[in-house]
Amino acid sequence: MSAIENPSTVEQEQARQALNALRDVKPGDSTFDVTVTGTSEAVHLPSSALELIREVLANMAAGQGVTVVPAHAELTTQQAAELLNVSRPHVIKLLDQGHIRYRLVGRHRRILASSLLEYRRTQQGDARRAADDLAALSEELGLH
Repeated sequence: MSAIENPSTVEQEQARQALNALRDVKPGDSTFDVTVTGTSEAVHLPSSALELIREVLANMAAGQGVTVVPAHAELTTQQAAELLNVSRPHVIKLLDQGHIRYRLVGRHRRILASSLLEYRRTQQGDARRAADDLAALSEELGLH
């Protein structure tokens, strides 16, 4: 896991500038080039990394910390709670209810980051559908 806790004001501004520079890069290209300051050499990056880089930069520009976790990483319940921004007991409840897959290592639960992200995607999708349903009902009742 790699983390940037709280980006400094200088880092926030650098992230803003980098994000602006990357706005025009099309994700459909197979690679995109980044030139490293002080060299004339371009680094070829896969386009699949573009959205991730943009997301990291957007969070940094907003002054938010960022953590990058490989999908295969195994997390403790505390780490999972921090990533979901919920309490550790709530994560344990979700595990016990079968909402998130995990395995036991001795008496300790280990959660694959990919399982945690799958749960979060499902929750976000459910929340979006509920908001859409509420908006449709509100419009139907003339409460817009």
